[in-house]
Amino acid sequence: MRENLKPVFDFANLAGLGPERRDSAMSAEAVMEVVDRESALIQSTALLWHDHLDESHNLSQDISSPDGSFLHGIMHRREPDYSNAKYWLNRVGSHPSYPEILKRMTPLVAGTSLGNLAGAEWDAAAMVDAVSDARAGSEEYSLLQQVQRVEFEVLLKRFDV
Repeated sequence: MRENLKPVFDFANLAGLGPERRDSAMSAEAVMEVVDRESALIQSTALLWHDHLDESHNLSQDISSPDGSFLHGIMHRREPDYSNAKYWLNRVGSHPSYPEILKRMTPLVAGTSLGNLAGAEWDAAAMVDAVSDARAGSEEYSLLQQVQRVEFEVLLKRFDV
């Protein structure tokens, strides 16, 4: 990861699955000070990681690519607007990041109640369903936060961060 972006993408404190804002999240202004010269994809990702759903949405909805649709879908999953999340994730098609997401998240969910997420290929709609069923504070919620972190890490690697 590029040195200047490390403070923005500190994955130690996991983002929630919903719209809640963490105390440790950077303000939208502080995020944008760091990523203002980056692509809209990186800006949207950073804002979404730091719980600024509206600001991330304003960017991702104008990115006409599978990457933009993927971010847009994650944002709606967090809102939560699950049917809209599935709509945008369906628009993604077979994203180039899906094999790596599946590879990295499979060990996290193996042998748990979320083992069904580790199928033959990454199923973003199944992730939406799992998030919609998860209750804050549960083991499933914690595992899904880790899977969500994997999504972000893989996307950032794709964006050459």
